Amino acid sequence: MTRARRRDAAAEAAAQAEAGLAQERAEKPAGAGQPASSEAPASAPAEGERARGEAELAARLAEAEAKRDEYLADLQRLAAEFDNYRKRAVRDQERLVAHAHERLVRELLPILDDLERALEAASATPARERGPAEGAEGGREAPPAVDEHARLEKLVEGVRLVEQKLRQVLAREGVVEIGAEGRFDPHVHEALLSRPGNGAEPGSVLEVVQRGYRIGDRVVRPARVIVAE
Repeated sequence: MTRARRRDAAAEAAAQAEAGLAQERAEKPAGAGQPASSEAPASAPAEGERARGEAELAARLAEAEAKRDEYLADLQRLAAEFDNYRKRAVRDQERLVAHAHERLVRELLPILDDLERALEAASATPARERGPAEGAEGGREAPPAVDEHARLEKLVEGVRLVEQKLRQVLAREGVVEIGAEGRFDPHVHEALLSRPGNGAEPGSVLEVVQRGYRIGDRVVRPARVIVAE
């Protein structure tokens, strides 16, 4: 019940009390106006005063209840607004954290690409073993040959360890490689070019030029691929 309706109810109760008092006075006998004893004159004013007090009390009660309902509605509205603010603040914080992670991952992915290219180049290039060098001038012997193959293997192994550790760090942050097998998916793949597939189904991925990664449902970098015509 609103505040205005409470006040109308109080006014109506007061009016009913006044009407009841007037009806009681009208129903008294004709001689009732003359006091039969010394106590009669004091009874009528006392009843009227009591009726007015009850009406005022009812009006105050209705007003208090109206204020109570109004304050309760304000409190409930403030509580709902605060709850919405709290949820919005949590969403904003989660969005900022996710954006920071995504930006860091985007900065680290080129480093991972360079490590992968270095390992691929090392595996594709045969190691050059140098034999004993020719004698130096003056008949002196040349220094023993350095085992370049062993040095290259140690270097490749070190790069491989760095690449593995970087992958582990990214995996702990929720980074997952995007699969590139099967048909081209524009949501996670980026087509660099298309070429005849030599029997492959048109629209299927033939080759991955650069790997793609995602965090959850968010694509950090799409996989760059070559698609069959």
